[in-house]
Amino acid sequence: MKKSIALSIIVSSALTAGAYKVPEQSVNSMALGAAYVAHTDGADTAYYNPANMAFMGDAQFTEAGLTLVHLPSNRFQGLQAYSVNEIYPASNKSEIENLQIPFLHYVSNSIEQFRWGASLSVPGGLSKEWKSGHQKLFAEEFTLKIIEFNPVASYKLSDNFAVGGGLRFIYSEGVVKSDGGAIKPIKRDMEGDTVEYGYNLAMSYRPTSDINMAVTYRSNIDLKEEGDANLYLGNLGKQYSTDVTIPLPAALNLAVSKTWQDRYTLELNYEKTYWSEYKNLDFNYGSAIPSALVGAFDDPKPKNWRDTDTFRVGFTAKVSPELTLMAGYSKDETPIPKEYVSYELPDADANIYTFGFRIKANKNLSYGFAYLRDEKESFSLAQGENKNGIIGKFSGGGADLLTAGVSYKF
Repeated sequence: MKKSIALSIIVSSALTAGAYKVPEQSVNSMALGAAYVAHTDGADTAYYNPANMAFMGDAQFTEAGLTLVHLPSNRFQGLQAYSVNEIYPASNKSEIENLQIPFLHYVSNSIEQFRWGASLSVPGGLSKEWKSGHQKLFAEEFTLKIIEFNPVASYKLSDNFAVGGGLRFIYSEGVVKSDGGAIKPIKRDMEGDTVEYGYNLAMSYRPTSDINMAVTYRSNIDLKEEGDANLYLGNLGKQYSTDVTIPLPAALNLAVSKTWQDRYTLELNYEKTYWSEYKNLDFNYGSAIPSALVGAFDDPKPKNWRDTDTFRVGFTAKVSPELTLMAGYSKDETPIPKEYVSYELPDADANIYTFGFRIKANKNLSYGFAYLRDEKESFSLAQGENKNGIIGKFSGGGADLLTAGVSYKF
């Protein structure tokens, strides 16, 4: 398969915020807006807090499901400046995108104080297309798929304290296209894939039967891409070998939950994502590219992203032995300073609202549905404020996610 360093651009774009980074990988986590780290009780415990597997009942647990993702258009009203003398009207909107995200989780029987599990998930993804206008020069298409396999294990140190962790195996593939057309006679066409590795750690403490406290950590993963890039100047094109390294940042979660009457649970979650690892985007080519393409495709692009804080709250109510209701709210920060916003990711802070339910069909089988609404805040860029020459207002975007899943224990 033809490989491309452009994949790293997509990954760095895809995993920046709630709409593209997808922390919700099960019915419960979607319904609670990922405020689901301290108080986990299903097969998805393997993904969210493997230490909690030590406290689960003596059975095997499985869950499988599918999330449908709808990405509305990003709307832009304003101008595009290439220089002080080249400023053009650039009002436009991106294409509507629809994606599917499957997930699968498993937790084994306990073996004395040990337990193991595994998850197959899609923790991030993006499809962003601008089919016309000046935006097409920067992001005609940015598409990414990521699949993660995460085997984990736990060990119970005492009746109220356990640790866990595992390995992360990530496969990703992507496509990048940009076409200046009559505006700028330059073009790129890239696609590729990569396999990378990381780890995750977890710790759970239960000071009382109704309070859970947890810490989880997912490691930074450097995407070391090597491949080929097809670059065009006018009607002339050439393929170049190229490489670049982009970080997928570490994430730390601190969570606490409180349960009342064995029916109502409130969880508070704080997540810090270490995006400050992403300082610049710098492509290296095996041979010199045409000087007319250097500015667009070769000069290092400063990013200087910042660490982000996400605050989540989730509430669970077991209204009957058969029916459980869930709801959540999150406040999500963007890591991108306004001066580095680009068309492939016109990101902003977001408010995230979630709800869902689970029905117990019998003692072993249950199923559920959940919905998430990600509402991005509009923002404006003044002349001279943005390094990419964008002047105007972004609105729209965000995401709608609908999840259905089935759980079984045996």
